[in-house]
Amino acid sequence: MPSRGRRSAETSPGLPSAEPGAAAQSLGGYEVLVCVTGGIAAYKTATVVSALVQDGCGVTVAMTRNARRFVGPATFQALTGRPVLTSLWHAADSGAMAHLRPAELADLLVVAPATANVLGKLAGGIADDLVSTLLLGADGPVLLAPAMNTRMWQHPAVQRNVVFLREHGFLLVGPEEGWLACRTVGPGRMSDPAALLAAIRDQLRGRPPRAGQR
Repeated sequence: MPSRGRRSAETSPGLPSAEPGAAAQSLGGYEVLVCVTGGIAAYKTATVVSALVQDGCGVTVAMTRNARRFVGPATFQALTGRPVLTSLWHAADSGAMAHLRPAELADLLVVAPATANVLGKLAGGIADDLVSTLLLGADGPVLLAPAMNTRMWQHPAVQRNVVFLREHGFLLVGPEEGWLACRTVGPGRMSDPAALLAAIRDQLRGRPPRAGQR
C-alpha cells in the first residue's frame, strides 16, 4: 500500500476567516480533492475550501447525496470555480472514468466531515457511491475529519474502524469535544477550520506537487 502521508494531527460573505490576518504561504500547484459527506459540520468545510483557494490551491469538491441536504453544491462551485462532483456517471471531457481521475490528480484527499458511515465504508472496502469509490481508488494521502454524535464515535465498531484506518496510514484530525448538533456536549465535534487547514498545509508542504512530477 502506498504511503498516505506524514502523521500529524477568499473570505466570502457568511464564511468566517479560518486564520484572521494570517499571511499563508502559497500552495500554488497543489491539487486537493475535498469529499463532503452528510453531516451538519459540512458548513465548516466551506470555510476550509475557501481558505485553500485563497492559498492558491486547486480544489475540487465531491459530495454525497446526504451532504447536499446540508450545503448546496452551488456554494462549493462558487468557492472553487469548478463543477462539483456528485455522481459516478458524470461525463468527463477527457473520457477518463469520473471515479478515478479526480483522485489521481489530487495531492491530498480530505474527507470533511467524515461520518461514521464513510469511515465504515472505507475500513470495509465498500464503494457504492462517488465519494466511497474515490476514496478506495486513491493512491495518495487521505486526511479524515470525523464528525458524529458522541455515542456513535464511542461505539466499538466505529473505534475498531478508526484503529484500522490509522494503522493503514490514514490521517485523522479530531474529533474534538464540544457542543454537538444533538444538543449534548462530548467528543464528536469536527475540528475547527483552522486546525484542519494547519494539517492540510502540513501534508501538502511535505512533498512537491504531483503536477510537477508528470
